[in-house]
Amino acid sequence: MFGSKILSTIFLAAISAVQVSAVAVSERQSQTCVATCGSTCYWQSDIDAAVKQGYNYQQQGKTVGSGKYPHVYNDYEGFNFPDSGTYYEFPILSSFKVYTGGSPGADRVVFLGSNGNYEGSITHTGASGNNFVQCS
Repeated sequence: MFGSKILSTIFLAAISAVQVSAVAVSERQSQTCVATCGSTCYWQSDIDAAVKQGYNYQQQGKTVGSGKYPHVYNDYEGFNFPDSGTYYEFPILSSFKVYTGGSPGADRVVFLGSNGNYEGSITHTGASGNNFVQCS
């Protein structure tokens, strides 16, 4: 009898975990793309998390990864960002995890160093050399 109670508890916990996972997937699917870089669709929550992480590092004077992110983005391509100021770039990962080092992938968020405002998303995907194209 004691063993069956433990099994019942484990079974219910497993069902609850599956339900929570299904809810998270459902919530993600109900959101709309804010930026599409290559074939990756980023939601506002993905962008907000990347900008927050990059801006926090920038404010602390810290960098991560071999590319030393965040770093100043010079906008050699001449994109039409909403604001002017010193831009910083920071990786946004197609795994939807927040970048903390390692391979940065092709996609970046751009934010203002003065206040952390999100300015846009850019990607190396579809660009020549080390250039960027703007995400749609």
